[in-house]
Amino acid sequence: MALPSVFRVALLVLFSVFLTVGLGFGLPYLLNAAMRMLGLPETSVTECIVELYFIFVLYVATPRIPRGSVEVKGKAVLVTGCDSGFGHALAKQLHKLGFTVFAGCLFKDKGGEGAKELEEFHSDRMKVVQLDVCSDEQVDQAVEYVKENLEDTETGLWAVVNNAGVSTFGEVEFTPMDTYKQVSEVNLWGTIRVTKAILPLIRKAKGRVVNLSSMNGRMGGALQSAYTVSKYGLEAFSDCLRYEMKTRGVKVSIIEPGNFAAATSIMTRDAVASTANKLWSEAPSQVKEDYGKAHFEHLMALIRSSSNSGQKDPASVLDDITDAIVSKRPYTRYHPMEPHSWIRVQLMTHLPGAISDFLYF
Repeated sequence: MALPSVFRVALLVLFSVFLTVGLGFGLPYLLNAAMRMLGLPETSVTECIVELYFIFVLYVATPRIPRGSVEVKGKAVLVTGCDSGFGHALAKQLHKLGFTVFAGCLFKDKGGEGAKELEEFHSDRMKVVQLDVCSDEQVDQAVEYVKENLEDTETGLWAVVNNAGVSTFGEVEFTPMDTYKQVSEVNLWGTIRVTKAILPLIRKAKGRVVNLSSMNGRMGGALQSAYTVSKYGLEAFSDCLRYEMKTRGVKVSIIEPGNFAAATSIMTRDAVASTANKLWSEAPSQVKEDYGKAHFEHLMALIRSSSNSGQKDPASVLDDITDAIVSKRPYTRYHPMEPHSWIRVQLMTHLPGAISDFLYF
């Protein structure tokens, strides 16, 4: 093991020991002080540690507590990005539950396989609509289609799920401005465009807005600036909308999936290779010279190796989206991700930057 790696491991172990000792002595002290103030018996170090781990296990492992469900019959949902991935699977799941689904597909007019498969349901409750979230015209046309095909326009549309999204990668100096604009045009501005257009119908129903973000909407990462910028913006938009809609009876929820690259095929090896070639060929000569081809190839190999990584079953994401739609008291944020990813998000967002940077970068 290289010396820097040994040093890093040693410091991580020391940090773990420090945290354990701190919890072991500091937590009981605080709890005992609280107990004394309440006039209750004091507790012990062992009890405090056991209780802490018990709470953690309960949070991670315990099934979600039921919070009541709305009546599904007669309710309709608009889902964007239904050509593939989460959106395609969600359209099927919501239809199975009894919702009328307006499935927005980018490639419907081009005979896309995803749109065709949904149309083959031959169901009055599965309505496939052409929808490019980057087009004002198509968004307006989709909203008109929804209005014309609602059972009762007076009750409005129960929910919109802003699922359409794209991903990319690349270091900042290799990523062209057009890429930043294109990714945000779909992930951020597309969500805002659809939400603003459909919101009057959602307000009528006192319904739901569900936005698909990412764990990258809560923390940054190397090689992901274009994607992360768009998701940070989406989180901010969702928070602001939630504050505004509270008095209108509309619930706004954010879904923050972990790594589901394998489940969604959002970055195939072919797509990675194509993007890598474009990044290198279009990079300024000075950037190529400063970074070097070997460095670039090493990073691209890491991206290729992770293109099929992560969770393969999208069920946890679909279940969280469904809960945000049907629960009488949906959560503000949902975190369908593996425990280690959840822990990383908590550390990255709550620890001082100097500590979290050292642990992960």
